[in-house]
Amino acid sequence: MKRLLLASLFFIGLILIWHFIVVAEIWSPVLLPGPASVGSYLWAAATDGSLAEASWVTMKRLMIGYLIGCVIGLPLGMLTARSKTLNDTLGVLALGLQTLPSVCWVPLALLWFGQSESAMLFVVIMGTLWSVLIAVDNGVRNLPPIYTRAARTMGSNGFHTLRHVILPASMPYVISGMKQGWAFAWRSLMAAEIYVTLLTGYGLGHLLHFGRELNAMDQVIGIMLIIVLIGLLADKVLFSPWERFLHRRWGLNG
Repeated sequence: MKRLLLASLFFIGLILIWHFIVVAEIWSPVLLPGPASVGSYLWAAATDGSLAEASWVTMKRLMIGYLIGCVIGLPLGMLTARSKTLNDTLGVLALGLQTLPSVCWVPLALLWFGQSESAMLFVVIMGTLWSVLIAVDNGVRNLPPIYTRAARTMGSNGFHTLRHVILPASMPYVISGMKQGWAFAWRSLMAAEIYVTLLTGYGLGHLLHFGRELNAMDQVIGIMLIIVLIGLLADKVLFSPWERFLHRRWGLNG
């Protein structure tokens, strides 16, 4: 309760500072609209359904691309951690591609897939895959060697060791990798939606882009706040409970 109160006071204070900056007219209201103006836009977008529709379109694209990236990245991360050859080849490639900004995939996606949902999906997968692979690879490598040695002593080897020893022990790192992959997937999708316009559905990135084109800063700031809010909710609902459970399960709470 105390933490919730402190967090509430903190964000209320930020809103008040924002309001006073606008009142002081340090910048033009066209460039920095006040909290009331942004709130009015969000209310209008919520009541006419455009905000809910854009959020649904974005989340659908995000979840499909993210899940595909995780399904590919998790086993590849396990394999690169267990194979020196794969680590020297695929691992190096993943490290190089993970440093590539997400927006760099957009021109390639447009040339390969055109203005289509496949282009969106490709960008999200590329943003997710390499970060998940690297996080899982690092997590498996950081496991105490005594785990696999004890398993071999008791007759376990090969896939049995991977399935019953390495995978369960590396779950905290796997969840951290999936969390990192989610953040990269968000960034990738926003880059794709800003530059790729589809008639099949406008997402939050499109609303952000349209706000910039129309010089509607209340729309730009409002959509940015929604993106931040969805990211926080995803962390609290999807990842934090799993992290707490696994930390208790493996005695990592300290």
